[in-house]
Amino acid sequence: MQQTKQMSHKEILEALSGLLIAMFVAILSSTVVTNALPRIVADLHGTQTGYTWVLVATMLAMTATTPIWGKLADLFSKKLLVQTSLVVYVTGSALAGITGIGVGGVMALIQIIIGSMVSPRERGRYSGYIGATFGLATLIGPLVGGLIVDSPMGWRGCFYVGLPFAIVSFIVLQLKLDLPTVKRDNVKIDYLGATFLMGGVSLLLIWVSLAGDKFDWLSGTTALMVGGGILVLAIAVWIESRAAEHAIIPLNLFKDRTITLSVIASIFVGVTMLAGTTFLSEYFQTSRGMSPTHAGLMSLTMVIGLMGTSIVSGRMISATGKWKVWLVAGMAAVVLSAVLLATIDGTTSLWVVGAFMFILGLGLGATQQNLVLAVQNNVDQANIGAASSVVAFFRTLGGAIGVSALGAVLSHRTAQHVTEGVGALVKSGDVTAQQAQSLGGGGIPDLSTLPASLAHVFETAFGEATGHIFIYAIPCAVIALLAVVLIKENRLRTTLDTLEAPETEMELAAELEIAELGGKK
Repeated sequence: MQQTKQMSHKEILEALSGLLIAMFVAILSSTVVTNALPRIVADLHGTQTGYTWVLVATMLAMTATTPIWGKLADLFSKKLLVQTSLVVYVTGSALAGITGIGVGGVMALIQIIIGSMVSPRERGRYSGYIGATFGLATLIGPLVGGLIVDSPMGWRGCFYVGLPFAIVSFIVLQLKLDLPTVKRDNVKIDYLGATFLMGGVSLLLIWVSLAGDKFDWLSGTTALMVGGGILVLAIAVWIESRAAEHAIIPLNLFKDRTITLSVIASIFVGVTMLAGTTFLSEYFQTSRGMSPTHAGLMSLTMVIGLMGTSIVSGRMISATGKWKVWLVAGMAAVVLSAVLLATIDGTTSLWVVGAFMFILGLGLGATQQNLVLAVQNNVDQANIGAASSVVAFFRTLGGAIGVSALGAVLSHRTAQHVTEGVGALVKSGDVTAQQAQSLGGGGIPDLSTLPASLAHVFETAFGEATGHIFIYAIPCAVIALLAVVLIKENRLRTTLDTLEAPETEMELAAELEIAELGGKK
């Protein structure tokens, strides 16, 4: 068994600086483009389905590669892997294509490396830096994206904004990060299982995105895609069960109650999280007529909430060792925010929407990092990569499914209301049938080119539809809340590896008593 050496505070901060820059790059790249997407889709004459699939494609690449990055981290140099993922990110950004693969590696490996440097009990001491970086990138991303879109560079400039930071991160990691590498013989990766896993997920995501638009929910195409997706996933599980220690997602991890419940919570919190961060940006621009820059400013309330609870919860957990209360309270806040956001429409006060987003941020800040902490506390260093990536994998998977499903609901609901509203305008003679065709075909129109009455119809329809999708996010948030309530709280260990720490409070008390007796003698 590999024994890991505890790093000094100075060494951790030096290595952490490179990791935080890498995290900043990963989050910045996604938030910059997300805020620019409404303008991108409008310029390219895309539809709501196209808008959704730009996001899903990136998330699918992240989902597909996260378990692979995690498994590699248990076998090879974590430093080399995170630098490789940064190179992939830089290349992907330059090509505006494969960015998701690099981002998947960066986000998964950062959590794994931090888990290899700092014990679970001490991690709260550094979570403030992580929370602040996450919040800063989440805040700056939409603002920078809006400014770039509104500048002469246009939305294409968004794909290059993170490149300088990625290069700096690569250099800092090269100079300051030094971690031991686990050496194993006969190393194998279950690429076949990974291929079938993502094939099944992709089929189901495609079905969710296109059903109700390109074909009926209850149709032969639906039966083929759903049946095929389930079959491919079943084959993936069978392959993984036979792959033993080479499995991309080791199935034996799910024997641990904490890991299983954390995965369930991650799946469903991912749905609510992506609904809030993805569709609300589109809501502000499409339904409320904001510029990308102004829409970016509206995310400030959610970011403040997220940063606040992320920093406070981390420090309190480090001081007390109690983490479950933060998970339960955070998920309760997520449930409340989903209920409140389900009431918004195109006329809701922006102050009210901002308050609802603040509550969502509070909940996400208290849950995201702490779900990973709960899992890492229950595994040894040899499996920390696989365990951490499992949580990240299912959170991203839940987000991808949520974006696909909720995007389909948003498109259908908007089209339904637009059809009714335009029909009423044509009947009243306010617009001609020819003018009404500008809102046909399921596309996202350039509202500035439409007659005021038609623009109002679309803005109203989109605003109502945005609130409607959060109705579907409520049960997802409730399931996540139930999952964290059922998690058993284990004492946070003060060492890096499980074998270096006593397993129970009784053992800890016994060791202290023995030490005291020895001192008296």
